[in-house]
Amino acid sequence: MDEKNRKDQTLELIKNRRTIRAYDPKPLSQEAVDTIIHGAMRAPTAGNLMMYSIIQVSDQKLKDRLVKTCDNQPHIAKAPLVLLFLADMQRWWDYFKLSKVEEKCNEIGKEYQTPQESDLLLACCDALIAAQNSVITAEALGIGSCYIGDIMENYEIHREMFDLPRWVFPITLICFGYPRGDKNKIPLTSRYAQKFIQFTDKYSRLSEEDFKEMLKDEERPMIVKEAQNMGQQFYLGKIGADFSIEMRRSVKAALKEWLKKN
Repeated sequence: MDEKNRKDQTLELIKNRRTIRAYDPKPLSQEAVDTIIHGAMRAPTAGNLMMYSIIQVSDQKLKDRLVKTCDNQPHIAKAPLVLLFLADMQRWWDYFKLSKVEEKCNEIGKEYQTPQESDLLLACCDALIAAQNSVITAEALGIGSCYIGDIMENYEIHREMFDLPRWVFPITLICFGYPRGDKNKIPLTSRYAQKFIQFTDKYSRLSEEDFKEMLKDEERPMIVKEAQNMGQQFYLGKIGADFSIEMRRSVKAALKEWLKKN
């Protein structure tokens, strides 16, 4: 394949990617699974430290339980491949302990610190970049995917389920599988106009007229009966919903554990 065709094919994959929640029961070959994971591992990573880990969730009992702990999403149980992406600083701090880094810091008069908020955010970036690489790799194989951000909820339960140590945080879960039926019949979700998302040199806040223009073609249904406009719908249906409240509680609990003094 020449360079132009390769470029066009890659761009088409990205432009036409859809979330897939209905999977053909056809299992993924081990070669396909390995290709998806290797694709994830080729993602850009801060300092080439790969501050993430990936758990392949194969046990059907775990998948079934995730359906409930991730806000009752039945497609999790039916996905042929489920990958849990973890922000992981534990690996490096275990190595630092073996390398006697704290002792060396004491010797040279440098403060030794355990992972802080910035380390968590950097590890989350690493994990999410790897996750998206896995999604695009799967698309190239004709395999659909669905992100499950709800894995950030129920921190204590998920920590116990996957035996997660202190400095590991579950940032996203992804379901993979061949689409059931023709995925091209699934409408592409709309995106806001570029001028409302991309700015030059400095941030721009939107005016009331900007919001009206940005949302004028918004086709999402008003499903919250109390909502009288789209702003109320977005807040009450998403940001202020029970699952978001639980996610905030869960992330605060994880941060408290992450930052606690020994």
